[in-house]
Amino acid sequence: MVSPQEVPSLPVRLVKESSQQRELVHTLILYRAAQYGSALFVYLLKNKSGRQKLIKKLQSLESNMSTGRKLFRLGNTISSIDAAKRTMHFEDPVLRLCLTVANLNRSLYFLCDNILWARSIGLVTDMDKEKWSVRASRCYFVSLLMNLTRDLYGIYRAMEREAQDKQYRQKVSQHCSDSRDVACMAVLDLQAFLLLLYHSLRRNPSILLDTAKNVCDLFIPMDRLGIYKTNPGVVGLCGLMSSILGILALVKPSFKLKP
Repeated sequence: MVSPQEVPSLPVRLVKESSQQRELVHTLILYRAAQYGSALFVYLLKNKSGRQKLIKKLQSLESNMSTGRKLFRLGNTISSIDAAKRTMHFEDPVLRLCLTVANLNRSLYFLCDNILWARSIGLVTDMDKEKWSVRASRCYFVSLLMNLTRDLYGIYRAMEREAQDKQYRQKVSQHCSDSRDVACMAVLDLQAFLLLLYHSLRRNPSILLDTAKNVCDLFIPMDRLGIYKTNPGVVGLCGLMSSILGILALVKPSFKLKP
């Protein structure tokens, strides 16, 4: 019989689960960076003579990292559904819509990804790999679009707050009073907008980081779906840059965007 002292309390269990989840996220991002980094170097080295052995090693690493990520993401479908349940109760209607739709599509993406993983190890044989891969990319694409919409909404809200700042309004008034020419006024309006955008993003680096990350990620499903065809080098570079931005958000929590 286990004594009460041997049973961990609820706060202790929650801390352990949270710590394990963070470690899993760290592992996934590192795997992702290695996968897309390998893809990028394969593209850069493919026309180099005498690099075939290195290219084969990098291709093997890319494949292993991709398979490892699929294995670690087996429970992400349920996690995304739970996240969608939470975001459905947000008071802000824009955040509620964007994040709920994003999480639901993300859960469908992970479901397709799990099926593709099951096929890769032989658990499922009677399925069209190409069709399920396209379905996964579509869900991923919609999820990223909704996340980008949420980022743009966050930038708009940040600019609204910044526009109420007295120092900013004084700077704009001073610039506008320097000239009455129509062309100059148009230029000054553009400068005022860019100044507002600059100060808004400077005070909210998490929005800038998340927007850049989602833009980089967007090229991956767009290439897969044929919306904007690039090449494996661009896909690898975008995936690597997105992974590095994700690592920055983990290293410095203030860079992580919160609803």
